[in-house]
Amino acid sequence: MTLLFLSLAPVILILIYINYRDKYEKEPLGLLLKALVAGAIITIPVIIVEMILDEYNVGESKMVNAFYKGFIVAALTEEAFKFFAFRILIWKNKNFNEFFDGIIYAVLISLGFAAVENILYVFQGGGSVGLLRAFTAVPAHAIFGVAMGYYFGLARFIPEKKSYYMGMAIFIPVLLHGLYDFIIFLENEWLLLLFVPYIIFMWIFGFKKMKKHSQNSQFKG
Repeated sequence: MTLLFLSLAPVILILIYINYRDKYEKEPLGLLLKALVAGAIITIPVIIVEMILDEYNVGESKMVNAFYKGFIVAALTEEAFKFFAFRILIWKNKNFNEFFDGIIYAVLISLGFAAVENILYVFQGGGSVGLLRAFTAVPAHAIFGVAMGYYFGLARFIPEKKSYYMGMAIFIPVLLHGLYDFIIFLENEWLLLLFVPYIIFMWIFGFKKMKKHSQNSQFKG
């Protein structure tokens, strides 16, 4: 039970915070739960695709391997499935009627994924892994969701730039996610010094995007 608590506590805390930031029109509980469950479900095809891609030999270069595993195997695969889950479940839903809604639903999909992933890692690695991931991997997935939802919101309400913002809704999360994993996979002691500053940068990035769309939603309302 302790490991399960460690796995899910950061997810629950972020869910509470995201719901708190939705100040103007609360989203229906049923749709929120569907987004969360969708994120959990996509872990199955993600694991399968990542296992297949991980078998591909990209050579002996440590940097090339770190780039491939970080940006392609992990970031592109995971963010692509989150993207398609959003498109299928949320994009045409009538409740997606404010800028900030894109962030809410994208974050819930990301957190559904993060919850399952975190349980797998924590039960394998123990409490120390749970504590570490509570401040790194889980918030990181939430921030990737913020980035995706931010651009989904722009694509929804600025139709003349829909294609551009749709592209950004997958490109920016993959970029953020890929850099996060690349730093870890390269295992370079000098590059690892940038890991904590990079985490702080992502937190600042996420808070700024949430604040901007919160203001946009207020103006729209």
